[in-house]
Amino acid sequence: MTLNPKIMQAVERLDYRVTVGDVAAEAGLDVNLAQQGLLALASDAGGNLQVAESGEIVYRFPKNFRAILQTKYLRLRLKEWWHAIWKVLFYLIRISFGIILILSIVLIITAITIILIALNSANQDSNSSRDSDGGMVFVPNFWFSPDIFYIFYPDYNSRRYERQRPSHSDEKPSMNFLESVFSFLFGDGNPNIDLEERRWKAIGTVIRNHRGAVVAEQIAPYLDDVGKGYDRDYESYMLPVLTRFNGQPEVSPKGEIIYHFPELQASASDRGYQSISAYLKEFPWQFSKASAGQIILAIALGGVNFVGALALGSLLGEGTIATQIGGLVAFVQSIYWVLLGYGTAFLAIPLIRYFWIQWRNRAIATRNAQRQERAVRLNEADEQLREKMDFARQYALETVIHEKDLVYTIERDLVEQELEQADRIDAEWQRRLSQEH
Repeated sequence: MTLNPKIMQAVERLDYRVTVGDVAAEAGLDVNLAQQGLLALASDAGGNLQVAESGEIVYRFPKNFRAILQTKYLRLRLKEWWHAIWKVLFYLIRISFGIILILSIVLIITAITIILIALNSANQDSNSSRDSDGGMVFVPNFWFSPDIFYIFYPDYNSRRYERQRPSHSDEKPSMNFLESVFSFLFGDGNPNIDLEERRWKAIGTVIRNHRGAVVAEQIAPYLDDVGKGYDRDYESYMLPVLTRFNGQPEVSPKGEIIYHFPELQASASDRGYQSISAYLKEFPWQFSKASAGQIILAIALGGVNFVGALALGSLLGEGTIATQIGGLVAFVQSIYWVLLGYGTAFLAIPLIRYFWIQWRNRAIATRNAQRQERAVRLNEADEQLREKMDFARQYALETVIHEKDLVYTIERDLVEQELEQADRIDAEWQRRLSQEH
């Protein structure tokens, strides 16, 4: 809500301690508008509410509330700007790894080509009497074949690959190649980033489905740390649930504990039973969301980069040839260890991450299995657990607040609502009197 400058000026003139009536009279505003404006100002500027014995509410503001507002809104604007900048910056970071890979390969191949041509020229000059073939340094056709550049083609539907791809596959990759390189190296983020949100939403739904009264075994399939004493009715894991949803324990005559959540028993509409999974499922980590073709291409390019760096290192030797040739070769020689390090990390990081993901997924599978086991145990409840659930049903209650049940709403005039309420009470008394007679 946009803050009203008239309300802020009125608060300052009234020495930062005001009532709704004070502000309405001082600023000449509608009372409802003044009340809404004061609430918004108190929320944003750190104001305090004071309640008198008579029930009147006083708003007290710090004298530097304008500075507080300026700092807060500046921080929010900077946060929004940084969020927009970071989206662009992060995208550039993502594609930079693919660009660096391609540049590295181009530099390595170009440097190797220049060195080999220089060596061949030197051998031809020093051995001109030899057979032309005998004096040539063997150059693998791999480096000079124009076909090597097929790895840079953006068109994955080229004829070269039509024989390797299914004829019905017309879908394009969901990410471009440069993005897929980042995905291959670092993955695509935590698949369970919203796990806690899903956990508490599921627990709240379970409580609602059982009309505000549950036993611990009904909640356990959605929790992780239930303690080693779970099999011995160790239920301290329910404390965070009680705290979050303002629940309270109730003890049966047999000493069994059920959990009652009065505030979750009232609803503004009759939603009925909500479908929900029997237990909380964590999603396994995925190595990469890039297509299989993109991953294979990234591995191939990484291999070319790594092998090319090793071959370049062998040709450079002690660096004398780079000094003799100079130019690009000298530059590549100066950053050789960077190229070799990048090529090594490009293959090592995904390999390490692969085994790390396997370890994480085994842990996730274990937790999922434990939660599933608790769900199966609940589904196959023994007599003791059924008695406990029966006792919980004694506290089960669902109150749906319909429009006809309202006594007051801020959407309509108070006097009009009071008259309607009086008419309803009078009609109810008339109905009862007619039944008695």
